[in-house]
Amino acid sequence: MRDFVGKRYWLIGGSEGLGLALAKKLSGAGAKVILSGRDEARLAEAVAAMPAPAEAVTLDVTSEASIEAALAQVGAFDGVVYLAGAYWPMKAQAWEASRVEAMIETNLLGLVRLLSAVLPGMIAANRGHLVVTGSIGGYRGLPGAIGYSASKAGVMALTESLYADLRDTGVEVQLVNPGFIRTRLTEKNRFRMPFIMEPEAAAQRMFEHMCADNFRANFPVLFASFFRFSQLLPDGLFYRLLGKG
Repeated sequence: MRDFVGKRYWLIGGSEGLGLALAKKLSGAGAKVILSGRDEARLAEAVAAMPAPAEAVTLDVTSEASIEAALAQVGAFDGVVYLAGAYWPMKAQAWEASRVEAMIETNLLGLVRLLSAVLPGMIAANRGHLVVTGSIGGYRGLPGAIGYSASKAGVMALTESLYADLRDTGVEVQLVNPGFIRTRLTEKNRFRMPFIMEPEAAAQRMFEHMCADNFRANFPVLFASFFRFSQLLPDGLFYRLLGKG
């Protein structure tokens, strides 16, 4: 069981949804949380909702300068959790370049920019806890997920490589791949979302994973298992199961 008391955890994308619910869990467990996002007003509300004193640091993950300025303001930390995300449901027939690029900029390149800023220091100190949010939607290219599936697949592969390189060091790397969570982003969907979770339930699952030593957590388990093992299915069968061929 990981001891969070007195530890400083920086949550990127911690002002709403899963990030906000997880911040409350960590704060309640004794961690000193620093919440980052682009919306100052929303960050202020999030900090006020914490069960213990917390900090807010404005940050735009699409800007290297913003990340560097935020890091200087945050100072030393024990763990960093990447939860920032952008999403629009999109089919290939309705391709919108600006939104495709925005999903990749935030979901994947935002993580790359953050790692460029924080990882060298963590490696030099041989300590730290890095937690990255992927998605079970990154295991296969899904219909109506142009941009999103690609960006999350990149996030997951990048985090796997980090774990492979750092697993025998003092830098701990963990990956969390949730399914549907009821948030402002999933409100955009116009299809049935199986096994959709409330943010608090997803945050509890993520918090439990952060307390453990395992690298990867996929949830909800039944739904996630289908996508995890769908990688072994022939493409034609997989897309027929989805009703897409």
